[in-house]
Amino acid sequence: MGGGATLDLLTARFDRHRYAPHAHDEFTVGVCVAGSEIIDYRGGRLDIGPGAVVVLAPGEPHTGRPAPGDGYAYRAMYPAPHLLADATRDLPHFREAVVDDRQLAEALYAAHTDLSGDGTTDPLTALAAESRIAWLLSTLARRHGSARPAPDAVPGAAVVALAVRDRLADDLRTPPTLADLAAETGLSRYQLLRAFRTTMGMPPYAWLAQHRVARARALLEAGRRPAEVAALVGFADQAHLTRWFRRVLGVTPAAYRASVRAGAAYAT
Repeated sequence: MGGGATLDLLTARFDRHRYAPHAHDEFTVGVCVAGSEIIDYRGGRLDIGPGAVVVLAPGEPHTGRPAPGDGYAYRAMYPAPHLLADATRDLPHFREAVVDDRQLAEALYAAHTDLSGDGTTDPLTALAAESRIAWLLSTLARRHGSARPAPDAVPGAAVVALAVRDRLADDLRTPPTLADLAAETGLSRYQLLRAFRTTMGMPPYAWLAQHRVARARALLEAGRRPAEVAALVGFADQAHLTRWFRRVLGVTPAAYRASVRAGAAYAT
């Protein structure tokens, strides 16, 4: 994640490995994927099974080992503390280290999978990933942490959203990160997402993708080829343009261009 945010990722499977007592400077947010894990934490023992979300606080010593006769697989992310405090009035405390929230577990697993996939540096994909993680970590903190939630209403939300919209429209090819946008508006990532979604009905990355599609549509109507158009409006490649073009308009860029050309020929 950009803009000074830190988020390390780990995907692991162990059959016998036992972690010695250790601690992290960041939170540990993990999802057990398979098997059973035992963690010694805060003087007690945590028994972790598939679908459980584990939240360990910064600086808290803990271990990790497979349950007897079983291995385990998990995905973990290590967010800097401020990433969990974006939607609360102060740093959240988690009384229960094991969170039973299957919907959140599935969403965290999917986001982790996407982030650790092909390592793409496409700015739109990066903005989408950053937005998803910010929203999910904020959801975790508000839903299961003890800190008081920050107000949902963002003062001047419409003004903020329109300013962010214009900022995104000004630079289709290299949009700012969510962290950059938050810093420019003086809001947390969560507040920025709330303001934008409330006003525009979608997160910033989705608005940017649709705006790119609208620009691509005009270029296709002018006779430009899809591969050329993809580069001009900031998509990673023609396949990336095609995915979003089909999602927004229901047809591929090539089919749209062909229909426009056929219509023009018929009109003449």
